[in-house]
Amino acid sequence: MICISKDSKANELCKMALAIHELSGGLPITMRSKNHRGVRVEKGKVVDINYSGPTLEEVLRTGKKIHTTPIKGIYKGIPVCVVPIKNEIGETIIALGVVDITMGIFEDLMLITSRPEIIKLKEKNML
Repeated sequence: MICISKDSKANELCKMALAIHELSGGLPITMRSKNHRGVRVEKGKVVDINYSGPTLEEVLRTGKKIHTTPIKGIYKGIPVCVVPIKNEIGETIIALGVVDITMGIFEDLMLITSRPEIIKLKEKNML
């Protein structure tokens, strides 16, 4: 069983980050807890276990999803989407980021492929 908290360390987040990396088709994944630096996954491997970035930190502060293109850091100039993971009382404990190395094509495909089946899933809040 994987248990995460605001005190999770990078090594505790690695398996989840690697799974999300696979699900996203190999897009780079970043993930950190509120109280510890985290993990960065690229090309099927954990490449950093002491990672943080300005967008991850902002999501941990605000508790809100952010779509942006960083102006500094390792992913400077590349679109990212970072979301909060909250505990049972609504406190943001983890920030999880996907780096869109397709430069927006990944997100555009979601719009282009708005088939009726996908629209129905969106209406049911399943996407």
